[in-house]
Order: sequence, then C-alpha cells, then structure tokens
Amino acid sequence: MGNRKQPFGYRVEMGEVVLHTQEAKLVEYIFQQYLSGVSFNALVAQLREQPIPYDEGKLWNKNMVARILEDHRYTGEGGYPAITDQETLNRVLEKRSAKQAPVQKTEAQKLLRRLSGHTATEQMEQQVLNLLNGLIISPERITLPKPEHLPQAPEQALQRELDTVMEQQPIDEDAAQKLILAIAAAQYSAIDPNQYETIRLCRLFSKHELMTELDAELLQSSVSAILCYRDGTMDIRLKNHQVIGRSETV
Repeated sequence: MGNRKQPFGYRVEMGEVVLHTQEAKLVEYIFQQYLSGVSFNALVAQLREQPIPYDEGKLWNKNMVARILEDHRYTGEGGYPAITDQETLNRVLEKRSAKQAPVQKTEAQKLLRRLSGHTATEQMEQQVLNLLNGLIISPERITLPKPEHLPQAPEQALQRELDTVMEQQPIDEDAAQKLILAIAAAQYSAIDPNQYETIRLCRLFSKHELMTELDAELLQSSVSAILCYRDGTMDIRLKNHQVIGRSETV
C-alpha cells in the first residue's frame, strides 16, 4: 500500500492529504476504547477481528496501536485533517505516561520485601502496620522468649574450684584471682542478648506514636522477619526472637 507512507487514517488524493473514511473511523474507535479502559491486548484482539489492516498482509499488534495513540497529527498538526481533538489526545498521552512510569516503592515496602521474601502487597503492609500498632498500644506484650534448653552455668564449676582454693591455707591468691576473673567472664557471656533486645523493644514501642502509615525506621529496628502463611495471614518475628501475630508463640 503506497498510501501507508501517510499515517493510518489518511490517504493522498490529487496531491492532497485527505481522510481515509474507514481508517479514520477506526482511529476514533481506538482512542475511545483506550480511554474507556480497554487494554492493549484486548484492543489488538478486537482489531484483528475486523477487516481493515494497518498494513496490508500484517496482523494488528500493540506497536501499531501505540503508534496511533501517540500521533499528534490526528489533532490537525502539520496540515492533516483532524480526526480527534487535542484534549482527547492529551488524556490518552497522560494515561500512557502514567502506565509507563514505574511505581516508586517506599522504604517500608522495600523492607517488607526483604523481611518476607515476597512482593510487598497493600494487604501485607496493612497487616504489619496493625501488628506494630498493637505493640505500641500494649508494649507489655513484648516478653523474653523462653529458651528451649537451659544449659548449666559454667560458673558453678568455677565457683566450686574457688571455694576449694579459699578453704585451703594459706590461700593461693594467684589461683583465686584467676578463678574470680573466670567466673566474671562466664557470667558476662551467659547474659542472654534477647534480654537486652526485649528491654530495648519495650522502650522503643512505649515511646512511639500510633502510625497511620508504616514507619520504615521502626520496622527495621524492631522486626527480624515476616512469616507469611498460605491463608494470607502473617506473623512478625521481633529482634528478640518473639513471634507476634496469630500464633503469639516463641
């Protein structure tokens, strides 16, 4: 088709660009359908069912539709007869631009993705927000998880050794001093880091105000993991290893 040198919807007669009646109506239809919410795939499927081709021997595709929707000549630019108006074209271009622009994720959404291993959805964000707000309201719910096993404190054996040294006369001061330092080191290493985290978290949530939007800083400083379940529910694991949510277990 030699006339395809012209935009779809036009043809040349006696050296003058004029409307191609059938194609021009199809251009109007494409604009109307797109603005009404019809997707590119659905629109292409509709166009393939009608007899007018974009190019002879070629099936309609999304690139052809996009080319039509972005062509300013359909408003009368460049001396072409107008098929649509500028306002309609502007609405189409705004819609196209909004669809093509990537949605910027918030810091909270990035954290949700990292903590859960799943795409952060609006439902996930709302559930985590509710769980954290629940702790802001009742920070006393944050408790030290009970350890599964209680290892025997090594300082007990050291203490017995120290008692033996102290009972012998004369007292071996060097040995006693070494044992005292060893007992202190054992006691220090036996301090449960979860206990520190529990106290820190209680203070953190006690001072925080209720949220209308998820606070990325609070999420990062308090949650170590988000546990997602098949039924769409979830728990959060705090930094002290306590699980908060539907199970409320350690």
